Amino acid sequence: MLSVERLHVYIEASHILRDVSLAVGEREVVCLVGRNGAGKTTTLRTVMGYQAPHAGRIRFLDRDIGGMRPFAIAQLGLGFAPEDGAIFADLTVAENVEIATWTRRTGRPAEDRLAQAYAVFPVLRRYGARRGTQISGGERKMLSIARALALDPTMLLLDEPFEGLSPAIIPEIGRGIFEITKLGHSILIAESNIHHVPEYTTRLYVIERGEIIFSGHPSEVQRDPAVLRVIGGTP
Repeated sequence: MLSVERLHVYIEASHILRDVSLAVGEREVVCLVGRNGAGKTTTLRTVMGYQAPHAGRIRFLDRDIGGMRPFAIAQLGLGFAPEDGAIFADLTVAENVEIATWTRRTGRPAEDRLAQAYAVFPVLRRYGARRGTQISGGERKMLSIARALALDPTMLLLDEPFEGLSPAIIPEIGRGIFEITKLGHSILIAESNIHHVPEYTTRLYVIERGEIIFSGHPSEVQRDPAVLRVIGGTP
C-alpha cells in the first residue's frame, strides 16, 4: 500500500529526517509516535508532497510518488487530515465536507461519500449549517477527518488527531477512526502521546530526532524501557 524507504529530508540547513523507513499495508492502522519536533509531521507532509525529499523513495499503490504535487497524490487516493485541521473557516461544516467530493471524482456518488463521512461523525450533520469558526476544536478535528474521508481515499494520513483535545472528546475521535477502519481504509496516524495510540493499532513506529528507533507491534514497545523513556510511556 504505502512504503517509505530510507527517506532523508532537509529544511534549509537542518537534517530533519534521517534514513526513515516505514510501511502501511492494506487495512492496517499504523502509528508513528514521537515527541514534538521528532519528525512526525515532516514525514506525513513529505508523503503528501508538501515537502520535497532529499533522498529516499516513497511508493503508494506500487507507484513512485516522491516529488509529486499534493493534488496529484490526493487524486491517487491518499487523504490527509493535518494537525491544525486546515478547515475553511468561511464555509459551513457541510460545505467543508462537500468540497472533497468536488476535488476528487470517483466511481462512487457524492451522496454516498457524504453519508459515509457523516455516519462516522454524526455530530457534524447536526452542525452542518454552522461556519468553521462556530465549532469547537474537537469538532474541527472531526471535520478535517470527515473531509479527508469524503475524498473517497484508499488510505488516510492523520496528523495528531488527538492533540489539544479534552479527555471527554478523545474517545469520540477514537471511535470515529475505528469506524473508518471497518470501512477497509488503511490509516497512518502521527501521535505524540503514547497513551493516545488506539488499541486497534496493528503496528507502531517510534521516531526520535528524525530517526526510527523502534518498529513492531504496540505490545512490544512495553518491553523496551529505553524507547518508553523517550516517548514517556514509563518513568
